[in-house]
Amino acid sequence: MSIAPGLQPESWHLLTLLERAPGLHILADTLADLVDEGHPIVAGTADLKYSNGLIRFQNRHPDRYVQFGISEQHMVSAAAGLATTGLQPYVATFASFMALLACEQIRTDVAYTKQNVRLIGHHAGITLGFYGTSHHATEDLAMMRSIPGLAVIAPADTAQLGLALRAASTYDGPIYFRIGRGQDPDIYSSQSEFIIGRSIQHGRGADLTIIATGSMVHPTLCAAEELRGEGLSVGVIDMHTIKPLDEEAIMAAAAHSGALMTVEEHSTTGGLGGAVAEVLTERGLGTRLHRHGLKDEYALIGPPTHLYRHYHLDSAGIATTARDFINRRGGSPQ
Repeated sequence: MSIAPGLQPESWHLLTLLERAPGLHILADTLADLVDEGHPIVAGTADLKYSNGLIRFQNRHPDRYVQFGISEQHMVSAAAGLATTGLQPYVATFASFMALLACEQIRTDVAYTKQNVRLIGHHAGITLGFYGTSHHATEDLAMMRSIPGLAVIAPADTAQLGLALRAASTYDGPIYFRIGRGQDPDIYSSQSEFIIGRSIQHGRGADLTIIATGSMVHPTLCAAEELRGEGLSVGVIDMHTIKPLDEEAIMAAAAHSGALMTVEEHSTTGGLGGAVAEVLTERGLGTRLHRHGLKDEYALIGPPTHLYRHYHLDSAGIATTARDFINRRGGSPQ
């Protein structure tokens, strides 16, 4: 068991308090509101209604809520069955269990049959890092985006999650949502625009455009502000939809910027960075690219804030990584 440097084992008992996240209440509240508006939504979870806040949905619509217990694979298959009746199931569990444990059921029962199931993988990335490797989800973007017909969305904050859920209510096809633990700082409001498959531009950069997704959007915006204060021209793209990918935004950034950098709370293999690299290669663009995230390794064990610092996924680490990449002008793309 690999423990992050500097973490004292005697403090572990305090870390379980981080599991419950009030910010995830938007999941239950939005779904309950959609039911009130007439959408044929049912919601279910695998024994985690307190961690993901779906108890609030259960309280408002007990006849539309299913508690599956600790049987994630069964939950996904059952959701596919419910979808065949005209219902729109939203099922939620830890991302490590949803995407990794139930991958076969997602592929064969949901995506292959083109059912309108919404799969909510919460506490993604290293947000449950102190629970160990079994609870890390640093491969889910790569796995989910490789499944034909499955959309993949990673909202950046609570408000954007609510907007994405509303957009999903009229989307035709299955969707995997990758969300954190409900503690991401606010970026957007409930009035912001959200369109599945269309990224959001936060300034243009001649020196560098940073393309971030999910939990990494806020620290990336902070890092970009720091770099701009040093006289660098840095733009940021919130690539909230990993699939279908906004290729036009990537090509526009490649044409305008001297280099691109992706930031994700995920392995650099196969995730957002891999998706951007594919676009650049297939379109014959020679723009330099640096993929920032976890390398080919299993994440250490420790509280999320500690792990973000360790892997340079906090704003300071992102700024340092970007600065170093800009200074390597003419070097080999990574």
